[in-house]
Amino acid sequence: MKNQALIVGGMLIIMSFLAMETRAQDAEAIVKKSDQKFRGESSKGKMRMMIERPNWTRTIEMKNWSLGTEYSMILITAPAKEKGQAFLKRQNEMWHWMPSIERMIKIPPSMMMQSWMGSDFTNDDLVQESSIVSDYHKKVTGSETVNGFECHKIKLSPKEDAAVVWGEIVIWISKKGYYQLKAEYFDDFGDLVQTMTASDIRTFDDRKLPAKMSITPADKSGHQTTLEFVEMEFNVDIKESFFSQQRMKRLR
Repeated sequence: MKNQALIVGGMLIIMSFLAMETRAQDAEAIVKKSDQKFRGESSKGKMRMMIERPNWTRTIEMKNWSLGTEYSMILITAPAKEKGQAFLKRQNEMWHWMPSIERMIKIPPSMMMQSWMGSDFTNDDLVQESSIVSDYHKKVTGSETVNGFECHKIKLSPKEDAAVVWGEIVIWISKKGYYQLKAEYFDDFGDLVQTMTASDIRTFDDRKLPAKMSITPADKSGHQTTLEFVEMEFNVDIKESFFSQQRMKRLR
């Protein structure tokens, strides 16, 4: 009987580990599918950013281009004061072109958490420096409803050698459509820093995606920034050579 109990106990432990491994594999697949749907192999489009503060609001309009996770470019088209500024991510480097002073500025890794253009988005958010696909361990922790969609609730913990800015991320991805509808971002001490919510599902090119993405800081009352995707095309013909400092200066 004692040996039988040990065998049963051992089998239960093995089954528990197998279940954990299955959940991890499922989480990897869910996050990867959602990320691929959002990015495509390449993309270009137009976006609008609305920055809200207790006493004022401002709007920034821009064009964007991306190729995989290594290359991205953003051109400011309005307001007139910032028009022509461009941001480039090329592999592990990020650059900022300021035409008013004809100066190219390299943004160091230490500034990836700095505010982008005075918004609640960071440099890291806009150029997608950290990849939730490759830089984090993932685990499905439950199922919850967000904006009327039944969602997988997934915990992301940074891998030991990953150069990431968040201590933990909890993300909600819809079971139907694989939309990233909510995410909570925590620092290394486990404190909530900001919450992302996504809404307004629209058709862009060959897919449906949330058209609006809002960032709300946890400790700043009355602060919010909403990024709206106005136009998006996916899997466009664009080469690595497009993402250059020379091109930044010529964008229109």
